[in-house]
Amino acid sequence: MTKYIFVTGGVTSSLGKGIISASLAKLLQSRGYSVTIQKFDPYINIDPGTLNPYEHGECYVTEDGAETDLDLGHYERFLNTPTSKANNITTGRIYQNVINKEREGAFLGKTVQVVPHITDEIKRNIRILGESGEYDIVITELGGTVGDIESLPYIEAVRQFRWEVGSSNSLVIHLTLIPFLAAAGELKTKPTQHSVKMLLEYGIQPDILVCRTEHHLTMDIRKKIALFCNVNINAVIESIDASTIYDVPLLMLKEQLDKTVLTKLKLSHKNEPSLENWKEFLGRLKNPTSEVRIGLVGKYVELPDAYKSIVESFIHAGAKNECKVKVDYIHSEQLTIENAVERLKGLHGVLVAPGFGQRGFEGKIEAIRYVRENNIPFFGICLGMQCAVVEFGRNVLGLKDANSTEMNPETEFPVINMMEDQKKVIHKGGTMRLGAYPCDLKKNSKAAAIYGKAHISERHRHRYEFNNTYLKDYENAGLMPSGINPENNLVEIVELKNHPFFIGAQFHPELKSTVANPHPLFINFVAASLAYARKK
Repeated sequence: MTKYIFVTGGVTSSLGKGIISASLAKLLQSRGYSVTIQKFDPYINIDPGTLNPYEHGECYVTEDGAETDLDLGHYERFLNTPTSKANNITTGRIYQNVINKEREGAFLGKTVQVVPHITDEIKRNIRILGESGEYDIVITELGGTVGDIESLPYIEAVRQFRWEVGSSNSLVIHLTLIPFLAAAGELKTKPTQHSVKMLLEYGIQPDILVCRTEHHLTMDIRKKIALFCNVNINAVIESIDASTIYDVPLLMLKEQLDKTVLTKLKLSHKNEPSLENWKEFLGRLKNPTSEVRIGLVGKYVELPDAYKSIVESFIHAGAKNECKVKVDYIHSEQLTIENAVERLKGLHGVLVAPGFGQRGFEGKIEAIRYVRENNIPFFGICLGMQCAVVEFGRNVLGLKDANSTEMNPETEFPVINMMEDQKKVIHKGGTMRLGAYPCDLKKNSKAAAIYGKAHISERHRHRYEFNNTYLKDYENAGLMPSGINPENNLVEIVELKNHPFFIGAQFHPELKSTVANPHPLFINFVAASLAYARKK
């Protein structure tokens, strides 16, 4: 039978439930167990696809085209296994499913209520992955903080679920905070005690407490927490601040979190974790032999989580190149013709990030013009690729008004146009071109050399595309479409001839970069930036 682990959070948000869940999953996977992680988000949006990145960080897209929480990116990067729409559920989706059933007549004669109908739907979603037969263990991360009104139906569903499957088939890990009061010079356990007390009021006794802390927990503090929170002393786990999230699996291994979990679930822990590759990655990450400065040009740069997957892809690619990638965040709205040179000089490479809308568009154009004319390595992703096409149209092909119809529907030269199948779309949520699509790479192109194969599959999230009316003009002038979708002739990759590295991708390569498999485009972009740095 599949075993279920629930991860809840207390005291405050942003303690790192996603990282703890991913780290535990990594340890269990390295012992030979098949593990997946799902995230339940308590907000009423159906998915985060329509949320501003300032609200919720980046929107992570799965292979099957689900727009999901950024924690799913951590799950994939740690486990190197793809997630799906079943791995991220929101309150909006739960209520939508129940209301649809009510309208169809599934509850005829009954009053539809939070208990049992909403909680039953939550439990059904908890079971979906477990009943697939693919996983020994399913870890479910509950978003929000215990005590939040919107989290209550999830906590109640977990209480019921545990009662139904039995104590040896499920457990609850409660992530909490042990704050350090500088004035008193000591760690305080009272917030944790109150958080656990609140869980107990809802009928849930946590089995394991993971305590986020800035200072090591003494044995006396561990004993105190164990006594007042009804847990074994070996179930009080210290989670001290780490220099990188990739340290956390090894810190949890040292605390024997995985062994405690397996013991409580009555599973074997004979097989020692196989983490040689992980340790090798960490060794390269922490001991770089060189350094590059790469500018990330975007309009959400005040919140690094808006570009989480891109930043993590740089970490993976940097480790592969034994090179520290220093990311310089550049606000595209603040880039102009007058200041672009000043703002971008000293960089060894520039990545122009994805995004939507007019704000910051012209700044991205200026950044691309500068790197194209000065032979500085350039990488454009989604809107970044479209900006490269617009910039080239204006400044090389002489199409002065060249633009995307997203920015100017009346443009004389719509070099980027809305996809045909998007023109009839009215609803905003989940209606873009989403998920994995195939791409054929042209022989002798830089893209084919980078991937080392002729056929690839990458994940998408867009409505606009390269306008094929202008294909020949661009090709003749030196901006080559080197990746094409075989089904609809959509241009997926453009690259500039006679440039050290100038590649734009319509898809999102950052969504497929993991610790075990850094993305080849990022590896080669960092390598090109490193070569440029050494030349200077």
